[in-house]
Amino acid sequence: MRSQRFSNHNRNGGPEMQEFLVKQSNLDFRTREAYKMLRTNIEFTGDNNRVIFITSSMSGEGKSTVAFELAMSFAQNGMNTLLIDADTRKSVMKNIGKKGKIKYGLTHYLSGKNQLKDVICISDVPNFCMIFAGPVPPNPSELVGNERFAQMIEETRNTFDMVIIDTPPIGSVVDAAVISKVCDGGILVIGAGDISYKFARKSLEQLEKTGCKILGSVLNKVDVSGSSYYGKYYGKYYGKYYGKYYGSYYGNSENNN
Repeated sequence: MRSQRFSNHNRNGGPEMQEFLVKQSNLDFRTREAYKMLRTNIEFTGDNNRVIFITSSMSGEGKSTVAFELAMSFAQNGMNTLLIDADTRKSVMKNIGKKGKIKYGLTHYLSGKNQLKDVICISDVPNFCMIFAGPVPPNPSELVGNERFAQMIEETRNTFDMVIIDTPPIGSVVDAAVISKVCDGGILVIGAGDISYKFARKSLEQLEKTGCKILGSVLNKVDVSGSSYYGKYYGKYYGKYYGKYYGSYYGNSENNN
């Protein structure tokens, strides 16, 4: 119950922590089960994989939705979970909050303007906390590569059971590669029909060069209404490319990052 101790400490002995209400997504049964499968497979990779980053080749493949739903799945399974929105360039996570005034975010902490306890937000969902991105900085890559980011990961690792980090697309900027160096593993989200095989392969190779463990890939936005499309596309990526595929998200993501 790491995050509960953290929350109580700040509620009773320090500045009031930020709070927000989560917009509950209406996932169908198939999609919810896919996230459970993804969560279970991550759990089976080992107890030491507790800080996971999520990225994609480009924007629009649904990585932010996958990061959020995966974090929610861990929280609903009883694990104290922190979701960090590190996509400070083009965040869509602000759409998650239904109510609650979020004053401080990740960039406030990384720039030294606030302490970590000031930017962690408590939600109305048990076991689920979040750090929102904050205002867009002029130097995103430098911020995520500074010492304060590494310190944040170390502290949250000791505070929460799981830490999920939504990063910018690896095919667009270097932020994900920088962040991966302080994570236990990463997942590459691939939007079905959004990118080419070569582009996905190049993104995976970029991640492998960082030395970070690649836990697997998620084939997102798969249309299962037509079996022929599903078999053709799923077979191409799963059979030909991903021996380490751990889960898939069936359906269309509402968030496009």
